Amino acid sequence: MSDQIQRFLFERTNVRGEIVTLERAYGDVLDRHGYPPAINRLLGELLSAVALLTDTVKLDGILSVEVRGQGALSLLMAESNPGGELRAIARLAEGTDLPDDDQSFRDLVGDGHIVITLDPKEGNRYQGIVALEHDSLAECLEAYFSQSEQLPTFLRLTSDGTRTGGLLLQRLPDDSMNQDDDAWERSVHLARTLRSDELLELDQREVLYRLYHEETVRVFEPKPLRFGCTCSRARIGEALLSLGEKELREVLAEQGEIETQCHFCHTHYRFGEAEVEALLAAPDGDARTLH
Repeated sequence: MSDQIQRFLFERTNVRGEIVTLERAYGDVLDRHGYPPAINRLLGELLSAVALLTDTVKLDGILSVEVRGQGALSLLMAESNPGGELRAIARLAEGTDLPDDDQSFRDLVGDGHIVITLDPKEGNRYQGIVALEHDSLAECLEAYFSQSEQLPTFLRLTSDGTRTGGLLLQRLPDDSMNQDDDAWERSVHLARTLRSDELLELDQREVLYRLYHEETVRVFEPKPLRFGCTCSRARIGEALLSLGEKELREVLAEQGEIETQCHFCHTHYRFGEAEVEALLAAPDGDARTLH
């Protein structure tokens, strides 16, 4: 019932959808950090969103969504991959007081933008950017699909700090199979009646039945989701290289080794002098020589 995503479509229309719920994976993210309740709820919404987007674009690689704000919350980031692994972090601006429990998305992030990055296993990396011009994360992501992808999209996200869930509807551009001109407006109108407690507490098929029992809906097999971190020595090594040779050598001279940790899962990594020299000597800074 929880920690899964389920695709569905409306027969003889060009409307498709997805519904996601997370509990254990969400808890695994929060257990690694000590964020205030307001941040926990937003992080839950972003986890649901990134799961929905990954399944929507069918990317064979990593999809990340970054909310970069100029308010108390400077960064909110989540990643997902086709294997159903999710991870996320948040970062408060330096010198900022802890936010109140009831602060909204807009209050926390202020002005800024959302960066959506598609990093396929093969092919070119792609980034899309949309300004934070709306009052909720869902509305900002709807604007991204409307502006960048030209796909009418409805997105509902909710989280209570323990569970999180989301519902996505999209109208595809191909009208050749559409035999119901009102399908999009009707499906969105019904989706707007969905309560947060229904999305978080009910079985996904029950949610779909309550909303669309008068429609002909094809429901696909659900896909399980879980917390998972994609960090590795190679990826951490690439991050170290971005600091530059001078800074790396200064840290080595002072400490004898470089110690760092993954911000997502808190796994510690140590790089001795020989390993750092191998990083610096690798062709084009190729950190894949480290395993």
